[in-house]
Amino acid sequence: MTAVRSLAYVALFYLWTAVVAVLATPILLGPRRWTFALFHFWGRGVVGMLPICGIRVEVRGREFIPSGPALVAPKHQCMLDVFAQFTWLPRTAFVMKKELAWIPWFGWYAAKSGAIVIDREGASKTMRQVIREGKERFTRGQQVVIFPEGTRKAPGAPPDYKPGIAALYRELDVPVYPVATNAGVHWPAHGFRRVPGVIVFEYLEPIPPGLKRAEFMRILEERIETRSRELMSL
Repeated sequence: MTAVRSLAYVALFYLWTAVVAVLATPILLGPRRWTFALFHFWGRGVVGMLPICGIRVEVRGREFIPSGPALVAPKHQCMLDVFAQFTWLPRTAFVMKKELAWIPWFGWYAAKSGAIVIDREGASKTMRQVIREGKERFTRGQQVVIFPEGTRKAPGAPPDYKPGIAALYRELDVPVYPVATNAGVHWPAHGFRRVPGVIVFEYLEPIPPGLKRAEFMRILEERIETRSRELMSL
């Protein structure tokens, strides 16, 4: 039964995504706020259909969801971690690898929203780009979303936090909002099967600007990993 319900959800997910993406194409010609509204609409649909496969989504720490310029640093276990930020953050600007920008519709909407498209092999050049474009996004009141581990990690896997977020934290001089989750327990990174239960996204107390690099990285990893482990044990 779990497999059947999972297949039903996956089928509806792709149908919903395709229909919304294609029918909303004219939005690309309008102001950026229309694209943000589309993201919220689409994301609510993705989350709202999850009871089909026995999953309920709970959002905690709503008082810590930023409404203005901020760095948002979510735990990354599966693609739902991305969709969740589209759903609840008001004006997202994702830091994303350039390969994703080539996907029809997805790449177009990402560009319209102000996503920061990077070459992950670009080292210092890429970091200068993210800092430059991040500052520009902040002037528009956006939340720059970056996964501090750079890629998905299976639930329970040893953390591997990259130094890039520390450089952004220092140069952009804004609060960092950590986000913990247990999403990967119920939405595996690979395959179609969805595991019934409660997915929690918890926005944590922001880390204020101005800390030393080592202290910032320690606090960021400690907050995200500690709370994510607790959520995975629910």
